[in-house]
Amino acid sequence: MASTRRKPSTGGRPAENPAGKRRRALLLVVLASLPLLLYLTAPIIGLIVRTNFSSYVCCWQAVSALRISLMTASIALVIAVLIGTPLAYLLSHYQFRGKDFVDTVIDLPLVLPPVAAGLALLLLFGQQGLGSWLSQHGMRLTFTLAAVVMAQVFVASPFYVKQARAGFEGVPRELRLASATLGASTVRTFFKVTVPLASHALIAGAVMTWARALGEFGATLMFAGAFPGRTETMPVAIYSSSAAATPEGLTTSIALAVVLVVVSFGVIILARRLAGRAAYLAPTV
Repeated sequence: MASTRRKPSTGGRPAENPAGKRRRALLLVVLASLPLLLYLTAPIIGLIVRTNFSSYVCCWQAVSALRISLMTASIALVIAVLIGTPLAYLLSHYQFRGKDFVDTVIDLPLVLPPVAAGLALLLLFGQQGLGSWLSQHGMRLTFTLAAVVMAQVFVASPFYVKQARAGFEGVPRELRLASATLGASTVRTFFKVTVPLASHALIAGAVMTWARALGEFGATLMFAGAFPGRTETMPVAIYSSSAAATPEGLTTSIALAVVLVVVSFGVIILARRLAGRAAYLAPTV
C-alpha cells in the first residue's frame, strides 16, 4: 500500500516563490543602503560639477602645491618602503616578546588624529626638543620641506607595513623551506621567492601609502606650516584658498579638491585589484 505524504498547510494562502522572497529582500536592502550611498556621493558630484580647471592651470599657487605634493609623497613612499619592508617581514615570520606592543605602535597613527601627530612631531623636533640641538649644528626640520615628508611618513607608513605583512604571510612556508633546502640564503630567498609572490600586496600597499601621503593635511599643517611655494601641499592649499573667502580662492580650492578625489578614486581601484590578485596568487597555507 503506497504511503501518501501530506503537504504542509499554508493556511489557505498560496506558497510564496523563493525567488520572489530574494527579490523583495534585495529591494529592502537596497532601499536601506541608499541614504548612506547618496550622502557619500552627493558632495563629490557637487564638487565635480562646480569645478573650473582653468583656475587650476593658471594659478601658480595651485601648480606649486601640486608639485610639492607629488614630490614629497613620492619621497615619503620610498622611505616607507625602505624602513617598512624589514619591519613587515619581521612581524610576519618571527615571534618575539613585545610583538603585540609593536603592532599597537604601528596601528597608532591610523587612529591618532593627524593634528595630534603633527603636534607630537613639532614637540620632538622643534626648539623644545631635538630642534635646539639641530639648530646648533646648522640644521632645521620644522617648517621645511623635510618636515612635510616626515609628517607624511608618520601617518602613511603603517598602510604599507600592514599590507606588506599580509603579503609576506600569504607566501607558502613550503616554498621558503624548499629554497633554503636548495642552499639559498635568507636574503636570496627573500628576493627570489618571498618578494615575487608578495609583489602584488607590496604594490597595493605602496599605492595606498602614496595616496595617504598625498592627502595628508593635519600633521603637515602643524609640523611644516602653510608657506606657499615652500611647504604648502595640495590639502593645505585647499584649506588656505577656501579660507581666503574670495571667488578665485574658492574656485582654486574646488579644482584642487577634485584632483585629489580623482586620484584617490583611481588609487582605491588599483589597490583593490592588486590586493585581490595577491590573495589569489599567494594563498595562505
